[in-house]
Amino acid sequence: MTQRVELATVRDRLAVDHLVTDYAVARDDGDWTTYRELFAPGGRADYRAAGGIAGDARQVAEWLAESLRPFPARQHLIVNRRVRFGVWDQDTGDTAHVQADYVSPMGAAGGDAGPGAPDFVSGGRYAFALLRTDDGWRIGEVVAREKWRRL
Repeated sequence: MTQRVELATVRDRLAVDHLVTDYAVARDDGDWTTYRELFAPGGRADYRAAGGIAGDARQVAEWLAESLRPFPARQHLIVNRRVRFGVWDQDTGDTAHVQADYVSPMGAAGGDAGPGAPDFVSGGRYAFALLRTDDGWRIGEVVAREKWRRL
């Protein structure tokens, strides 16, 4: 592998990592405009294994906004990221798969007594299918597979 190819791979890896982090922050902050912008045209999300819905980014953002309303305190952690740049049919390095574990504690606002303990915690694994677009790396599909939850 040449230095030029290695540098391009490192740049792509950093950009993909940034995209996954932006995804977590947009969910935590309830920034549904940014959430939608992280997806490629036609991009989809599937939260059915976590009790949610599957649909395009707009539909899922609307559902998330409503379903997360009771939990204004959110801290979505995405860890153990495995990135594989894809070879799909005639791929030229413009696809990537990311498998990453998540822990998602959520709760009501703490109020005057300070922050409270989370009312709900879940964990599982994401599968991201990413695409390089003219606007940079974007999510083609994200699937959440919840493994556990605690109320």
